[in-house]
Amino acid sequence: MPRLKEHLIDSYYAATWPWRARYRQVRARVGLVPVMVLFYHRVADQNLNDWTITNDGFRRHLDWLQANVEVVSLAEAQRRIALRFNPRPCVAITFDDGYGENCDQAIGELIQRQMPATYFVTLGNVLSGKPFPHDAKLGIDARPNTVEELREMVASGVIEIGGHSRTHPDIGAIRETTQLHDEVIAATEELSSLIDQPIRYFAFPFGQHANLNDAAINMLRASGIQGFCSAYGGYNMPGDDPYHIQRIHGDPELSRLRNWLTIDPRKLSGVKRYLPRYAKQAIAVGGDA
Repeated sequence: MPRLKEHLIDSYYAATWPWRARYRQVRARVGLVPVMVLFYHRVADQNLNDWTITNDGFRRHLDWLQANVEVVSLAEAQRRIALRFNPRPCVAITFDDGYGENCDQAIGELIQRQMPATYFVTLGNVLSGKPFPHDAKLGIDARPNTVEELREMVASGVIEIGGHSRTHPDIGAIRETTQLHDEVIAATEELSSLIDQPIRYFAFPFGQHANLNDAAINMLRASGIQGFCSAYGGYNMPGDDPYHIQRIHGDPELSRLRNWLTIDPRKLSGVKRYLPRYAKQAIAVGGDA
């Protein structure tokens, strides 16, 4: 981010701080503080791009999170949305795609700090070992995770694995039922078998409004998946539909992350929530697992 833009964000943050503090104070009294979920992709120090944060930058994010919010699992975040009660700022951490470089430092950092995360994996790349298409187009040879790495994450008790399709397509553009089932359900079930662990959550590739798919969401519900994640940015308010979990991009710049997570008044009204067309069903609200 250019220095000028970062300075403008910091100035805006400072100018709106009294409103932010008052908003959180009022919301905390009635247990209606927004539930926030971050998503990252790749933590690495080489071939930096829009979906990569450096290891030092990621550690700075974790330091800020530990000092300023309660870090919870995705299941606990969902539980608070469903219970219509969240008395203090909380954040869940997620990753998309499944980059092998995340295991060099970032995953170990999370495990050492006992900070839970949900790790959404594209099955086809794990099995083939080939780079993700969006990296290949840029000439970046970033390896995906191996099955053994995923199993080690599960064994840590800190990292939960989630489904992220078979080939990372635009699921919103798929209309053929067999293809949709293969990308969303069959791939998730195969991933579950490989890691010998039930999969509870699914994240849509790209995750914008246009990339979501009501038919796929209905398949997920019918198969027993407990929730799905989007990625267009947005706060989850206690009492929202807990089956759809909105996420915020973990931008490399700490100033932008801080601006989001202290509740930006512009974002409260500026992000339109995607509303799937399905009959609401009750969700079990167990807690951390």
